Amino acid sequence: MANLRDVRLRMRAITQTLQVTKAMNLISTAKLRKGRRLLEDTEPYFARIQKSMFDILSGAGTLRSEYVKAGEKNSGYHTAILVITSDKGLAGGYNANVCRHAVELCEKVKNPILILCGVIGQRYFTQTPYLILENFSFRSQMPTVDNAKEIADYLISQFEWGVFNEVHVVYTHMYSSIKLLPTARQILPLDLARMQEDLSRAEGQKRVELQFEFLPSPDEVFDALVPLYIRGIIYGSLVEAYVSEQSARMAAMDEASKSAEEMLASLRLNYNRARQAGITQEMTEIVSGSAAQR
Repeated sequence: MANLRDVRLRMRAITQTLQVTKAMNLISTAKLRKGRRLLEDTEPYFARIQKSMFDILSGAGTLRSEYVKAGEKNSGYHTAILVITSDKGLAGGYNANVCRHAVELCEKVKNPILILCGVIGQRYFTQTPYLILENFSFRSQMPTVDNAKEIADYLISQFEWGVFNEVHVVYTHMYSSIKLLPTARQILPLDLARMQEDLSRAEGQKRVELQFEFLPSPDEVFDALVPLYIRGIIYGSLVEAYVSEQSARMAAMDEASKSAEEMLASLRLNYNRARQAGITQEMTEIVSGSAAQR
């Protein structure tokens, strides 16, 4: 009886866990659909921004702008890395993959400085020797342009003050619902060759360099557009990371639900066998006692 009672308690606990995982799966599915719609709506806009910035860089010739000067990589050269993780766990290997990719980037660049977005990333990198300059957290909400503006304004202001000389962003790119890969890209200073490579990969062909006339001057127009460009890149990265997080959590909860159902089926089988054995034993004792009385 004690064994049967323990099995019933385990079955009850697994049933409650199964209800939670299924509920979280449904919530992540709804958020994923909403995030995908947002991503599809915003992708053309920010792709157009990237193309416009490339056209300006390629057509304006040599710009006297601090946004395109990398400087010398001496002992005072610092690299800022914006790492985008989630504020919640239970998303499989989503956060671990991003943090691992960020650590690999830190080992390659000069004097890394971390700027973290997400509670999970904060918990992870506080245990590492890397310097953390700032933390951002939006409580797992759908990213907004205001969130991206807050981060972009901070990065640009610190870059202009010379706190760091180079800026990278590490996030998860969603190629498909089953292919989520951590990605790193340099956003400051701007590199024409790298932008050409990204656009060629996206369009499938090399983008033609166009010539434009800028008023009042190419330098002033460029400096006015760069903050908008950086804000757009960060917003796109935040939305990509959010959609990837929901997809990873949905897959993790689906696997957890399947494991719970398998455990529950195995426990039910063992429970029914034990109960049947107990009933058989009781019937045998009754028949044996009745025969003994006769």
